[in-house]
Amino acid sequence: MSHKGCLSVIKYFLFIFNLFFFMLGSLLFSFGLWILFDRNNFASVLGSSYYALKVWSYIFCGVGILTMLMGFLGCLGSLKEIKCMLGFYFAFLLLLFIAQITIGILIYVQQNSLKKTVGEYVNDIIKTYGAKSSYSDHEESWDFVQKQLQCCGWASYSDWKENPRVHNSSDHFPCSCYNASQSSPLEINQTANVEPEGFCKALGEWPVYKEGCMRSVEVWVTNNIITVVGICLGIALLELCLMTLSMFLCRTIGPNYDKLARYS
Repeated sequence: MSHKGCLSVIKYFLFIFNLFFFMLGSLLFSFGLWILFDRNNFASVLGSSYYALKVWSYIFCGVGILTMLMGFLGCLGSLKEIKCMLGFYFAFLLLLFIAQITIGILIYVQQNSLKKTVGEYVNDIIKTYGAKSSYSDHEESWDFVQKQLQCCGWASYSDWKENPRVHNSSDHFPCSCYNASQSSPLEINQTANVEPEGFCKALGEWPVYKEGCMRSVEVWVTNNIITVVGICLGIALLELCLMTLSMFLCRTIGPNYDKLARYS
């Protein structure tokens, strides 16, 4: 009797928990679609770039679909005691767990290579910035990063001197690097005149942030590393718990499929 009671508790716990996950996945998927089709309003309210919003919309949609799939397999598999669905549910969680561990190890081992790759990517954006008549998504996103982190360039603000427009006209600087505390009233009036799109004109020394964004990103990661690691560990422990319960339920419900026939 106690064995059956324990089995029922596990079954309905998995059902309720995965029902919550299914609903959460639906909300994430809907929110991702909302951002994708209503980016103008979100950009004006959040002050974010269109490209960043598009990336986040895809992330929300992808995570929502995966969460809905996991919730569906867990709900139906536990409620109707279908072994194959519980097996897929276990395999899905195992793949997620392995992927998290693998990504964490790769980031830790290849952090210098990753920093170099990101630096090369950012420097390419800086060198080609303003080459086209209109903003690209990457240029808009880099402007957003510099404004939010209050930094300029990757290693330092001098990275912008590799840009052809800046190199050919030393009084031009990227508007997203503008630091109001470094300029006089006369310079503020002058910098209000945007020359080519994305560039401002300065009198004398550039009124920009001197620190590069590489340092700002490292500081942000250092300040938030405990939170990030804590969230990752919490998700990993939750996945281990759900894998254990699903495997226990799968091994306990018996080798026949009578219940599948009963509920179909």
